[in-house]
Amino acid sequence: MVETILNLIVQGVLIGGLYALFALGLSLSLGVMRFVNIAHGDMIVLFSFVLLSLTGVLGWSPFLVALILLPVAFGLGWLLQRFLLQRTVGKGILPILLVTFGLSIIIQNGLLEAYGPNTRKLSGGAIELAALRLGPIDVGVYPLLVFLLAVALIAGLDAFLYRTAIGARIRAVADDPAAADLIGLTSARIYPVAMGVVGITMLVAASCMSVWTNFDPSIGPSRLLAAFEAVVLGGLGSLWGTLIGGVIIGVAQNFGSQIDASWQILAQHLVFLVALVFRPQGLFARS
Repeated sequence: MVETILNLIVQGVLIGGLYALFALGLSLSLGVMRFVNIAHGDMIVLFSFVLLSLTGVLGWSPFLVALILLPVAFGLGWLLQRFLLQRTVGKGILPILLVTFGLSIIIQNGLLEAYGPNTRKLSGGAIELAALRLGPIDVGVYPLLVFLLAVALIAGLDAFLYRTAIGARIRAVADDPAAADLIGLTSARIYPVAMGVVGITMLVAASCMSVWTNFDPSIGPSRLLAAFEAVVLGGLGSLWGTLIGGVIIGVAQNFGSQIDASWQILAQHLVFLVALVFRPQGLFARS
């Protein structure tokens, strides 16, 4: 019994690393640009299909292809913010929701038309099947590496935001856009850079997800929901809180699945609702 519970917790923590990767870009969007990108999950899925196509054409590892695509992901995020999303800044919450919802529909239908409704998955090679024996439980090498990557990426983003000049500018615009504008830090200059960073996190999440599990053109909203709940659980503006939120979701899903397979997602939502009642600001919300 103890061994089973320990295994559920460990596996849930590792899954939480993947959910944290889903949520990092959304956490930045909410924390810096103060909007919910409805197309966030669909953009992750879009990157997954791009990786699928390029790995098929080039015959390379999806991880190598993702590494090469990092500048492209940054550029796509920059262009999306500069020429589309920036037009909604300062016009209230409804325009950005409508624009990103429309973008979500376009991506889903475009992928459906191009690739069809069938699920796909990328191969990560021998690393997918490798496992480590840690006491009474087996830990998959790939899930462990994904979790460590999530920790490393959060640490890197935290250092970027709080120990670099561009990070200080991003935080200044996030804290008070009007005051930042007076000293030349306009949102039109800063937000595209932040969205470029978001694009990189989406690509990383896509590369990990596409090897970990199946994906299809319609799963974007479920990825968005998991990301949103992880961000809210951890607290808006807290990157490390996002990791904790992802871990809570992963553990809740594992314990829910022990009751019944249909309880896996329900347990996630129930934990989210309970946390929202008792700690609506999140566990590690920044002031």
